[in-house]
Amino acid sequence: MGQPISLLVVGGGAAGMMAAITAARRGCAVTVLERMQRVGKKLLATGNGRCNFTNVHCAAGHYHGGQPGFVEAVLAQFDAAATLDFFRQLGIEPRVEEDGKVYPRSGQASSVLDVLRDEMERLHVNVIAEARAQTVTPRRGGFECQCTNGTTCAADRVILATGGQAAPNLGSNGTGFKIAQQLGHTIVEPAPALVQICLDAPFLKHLSGQKVDGAASIGADDICCGSASGELLFTDYGISGLPILHLSRHVSRPPHPGASMALRVDLFPEWGEDELAVKIEERIACAPGKTVEFCFVGLLPKRVIAVLLRESGIPEIQRLCGTLSQDEIRKLCHTMKDWRLQCAGTKSWMDAQVTAGGVDVRDVNSRTLESKRTPGIYFCGELLDIDGDCGGFNLQWAWSSGYVAAIHAARNEDSL
Repeated sequence: MGQPISLLVVGGGAAGMMAAITAARRGCAVTVLERMQRVGKKLLATGNGRCNFTNVHCAAGHYHGGQPGFVEAVLAQFDAAATLDFFRQLGIEPRVEEDGKVYPRSGQASSVLDVLRDEMERLHVNVIAEARAQTVTPRRGGFECQCTNGTTCAADRVILATGGQAAPNLGSNGTGFKIAQQLGHTIVEPAPALVQICLDAPFLKHLSGQKVDGAASIGADDICCGSASGELLFTDYGISGLPILHLSRHVSRPPHPGASMALRVDLFPEWGEDELAVKIEERIACAPGKTVEFCFVGLLPKRVIAVLLRESGIPEIQRLCGTLSQDEIRKLCHTMKDWRLQCAGTKSWMDAQVTAGGVDVRDVNSRTLESKRTPGIYFCGELLDIDGDCGGFNLQWAWSSGYVAAIHAARNEDSL
C-alpha cells in the first residue's frame, strides 16, 4: 500500500463537508479550507433554522441552469434515498412534511451540522478555518493552493466547493468563480435566485404585510417564463412568498438583455373571468346600496380592495356598487384575474438563498464532476451552473454532487 491520496476540499459548506466525509471514508488524507471561523455556518440558516435537507420527490425537473440535464448522472449515483440513509447512519431521524420536504425529527438545523462536524472529526479530516483560498495552481503530480493569509496547501487532487455568491455573510463570496476562471473555466454570469422580487408600484406601503393566495406568472413581452401558485406576501419593496422565490430567477436572468419583466397575479385561479363576473354581479344584486369598497369585503382582503379598484379605473371607492357599469365590472374582473405588476429587479445577494449561474458545466464531466480543462480538479455544489427549486432540492444537489466528486477524486489512478 502506498501513501493515501491527499485531497484538498476548498469550502466547508454542505457540499464540501459531504465531499470531505466521503473521501475520508475511502482512505484519503483530507484537508478542508474554510474562510469562516467554522465549517457549515450557512447550513444553520436553511429551512428557517430547521434544515430542509432533502426532498423525497427529487428529480432532474426541479433543477435549472444552462444544461439542467447535467444533474441526472449525479443524482443517479446519490439520490434522496441515499441521503436519508447517510443521515440516518449519523443519527438524524427524518420527518417528511408537505410537498415531500424532509427535516430532521429534532426540528433543528444544528442537529444536521453537529453530526457532520462530528463525523469529520471522527475521520480525522483536517479543517483549516479562516483560510481564504486565492489561487489553485497545478504542480507536478498535484496542486498547490495559496490563501490570502499566506497559508499554502498542497494536494494530489482538489475539490472546489466554495459555493456561489448568495448570503455572502455566511461564507459564499464568489471566490470560487475566480479560481475556476484561473483554471480555464467559463463562468455563466451569476445572479441571485430564490430571492424576493422588487416591484415598481405606488401602493406597496399600503399593502406591506398583506398576504393573498393566487397564481403568479412572470414574463416579458407577453412571453411567460414561469408560473407558480400559493401564498404571496406584499412588502414595502415588492413581493415575497414561496411562489415568488420560485419565479425570481427569471427576473435575475431575463430572457434577453434589457427585457422589461412583469409579474401577473391571478387572485381567483379557481374561477374563469366570466364566472367571476357572475359572482360579482350577484354580490351587487344582493346589496346595491353598499359602497363599491364594502361590496368586496369577504371576497378580498380589505387593503387589497381599494388598490384593485383604482387599478381597474374605479377611483371613487365610496360610490354605490349598484352604479357600476358592465364595462367597469369587466375591467375589475380582468384586473383580479390578470393583475400586472412591473418588476424592478430583485433583492440583493444578502437576501438570496442560492446562486443562478456559475461554472459552465459543459467543461465538467457529468459523471465524475472532474474538470475537462484541468484534470484532478473537481467541482460540486452551488459553484456549478445548477440551481434547484425551493424545498430541499439545493441541499440535495450539495449532498449528491459532493458525494460524486469525492468518490471519483478518491479513486487510485489504477482504478480510473
